[in-house]
Amino acid sequence: MHRMSKVTLGLVQSRAYATKAQSLERHIELIREAASRGAQIVCLQELFLTEYFCKGEDVDRFDLAETIPGPTTAALCPLAKELGVVIIASLFEKRGPGLYHNTAAIIDADGSYLGKYRKSHIPEDPGFNEKFYFTPGDTGYKVWDTKFGRIGVLICWDQWYPEAARLAALAGAQILFYPTAIGWLKSEKATLGVPQHVAWETVQRGHAVANGCYVAAVNRVGFEEETEFWGQTFVANPYGVITAKASVSDEEVLVVPCDLQEVEDFRRIWPFFRDRRIDTYKPLTKRYLDE
Repeated sequence: MHRMSKVTLGLVQSRAYATKAQSLERHIELIREAASRGAQIVCLQELFLTEYFCKGEDVDRFDLAETIPGPTTAALCPLAKELGVVIIASLFEKRGPGLYHNTAAIIDADGSYLGKYRKSHIPEDPGFNEKFYFTPGDTGYKVWDTKFGRIGVLICWDQWYPEAARLAALAGAQILFYPTAIGWLKSEKATLGVPQHVAWETVQRGHAVANGCYVAAVNRVGFEEETEFWGQTFVANPYGVITAKASVSDEEVLVVPCDLQEVEDFRRIWPFFRDRRIDTYKPLTKRYLDE
């Protein structure tokens, strides 16, 4: 497969629209904008077709789900081929009767559907009632060889787990993408808003450093009931330096050039993979070290 050192990311930070059809139409426009500005890998936010519907338990919301491959990949695969871009699309997947996942579909620049990643870590917090809707993923931490680089895709709550980032990096990911829907609850923003955002950004910058790779986090914006999604989509390089960041509140396409040679260069001078003591890590498979 042809390899290029330079790659340009297009991170689509958007908001909720009234219908899935309207959202798809608008996001196709935003993907086209990203491509016109030179993006080669375009990543959409978590559950981009709908509002963030996990703010309570409602069985009717399962009707928002679809199969993967399905109607949305059928629309995006020809678009990827037309534009010559890789597309990462986060969707609500109906796998079978009563069985649903929070899933990202990966489409290569030739329009081929490469596969899916199912969100592994499922949160359950006020305003984020995801355990009601999503079965924990069973795909493992997969990576894909795309036209423009070897990428890993994880989803939102996966952002807090160094094990997920590590396993994707060990499989060769040069860039970790995190489609995201995270925001402030009105009741918490005044006291916890700044610390919450700092924690979210810092832990992901740490994944970039610990694994010597790029991290791209793509969040949504806007107010949905009690939640204000905080945007601030960003890219961090292997040193954890934020090379680009979007606004707190605006729909925008963040176009970010990256040099994948930096991954190799960083790992040569800080060879964390070389010095891992894999003979000592078996206890990581335990829930808690209390026995």
